[in-house]
Amino acid sequence: MKAGVLALQGAFREHREVLDALGVDVIEVRVPDHLSGVDALFLPGGESTTMSNLLDSSGLFEPLQVLIHDGVPTFGTCAGMILLARDVVDGRADQRSFDVLDIRVRRNGYGRQIASFEADLDVDDLRGGRFRGVFIRAPLVERVGDGVDVLAEHDGVPVLVRQGSVWAASFHPELSGDLRLHERFVHEVGAT
Repeated sequence: MKAGVLALQGAFREHREVLDALGVDVIEVRVPDHLSGVDALFLPGGESTTMSNLLDSSGLFEPLQVLIHDGVPTFGTCAGMILLARDVVDGRADQRSFDVLDIRVRRNGYGRQIASFEADLDVDDLRGGRFRGVFIRAPLVERVGDGVDVLAEHDGVPVLVRQGSVWAASFHPELSGDLRLHERFVHEVGAT
């Protein structure tokens, strides 16, 4: 199986390193042709407005949207969560999302860069105990739809959610030094 990591901007190298460590075949996705044969997608953290613009200028927005809506398993972290969300608060008027995950998020809802933090999270059914979440200008989930499973919360707010084969985290699991969330996603979607 092959996982595509959106590699236009943001923490794509860190996602690749985690997936490489797990033995997953990875391709860095920069143009539509890179999506050929991809069995799972990772949308990294970064700056969501910039990513949205680069998705348009690279010609990747529509092909990615089709794949995600067709059910290709997708894991978005931080800005990737914003790209997957149905509703985005505090986004630019021209910013687009894939509208595949029934959540409402507020961009930078936890504050600016200076308000970044780490927190131990209890993740449903994650072997080995708590997971260290790295929150950097993280989106704040304000609403989850009926079909969305909340897998982890921080102070009563969802920070890791799943709807079908689409996962999203407000935090950066790729920066934690802990492979377990990527491993669980890959295992659950059968991408190894």
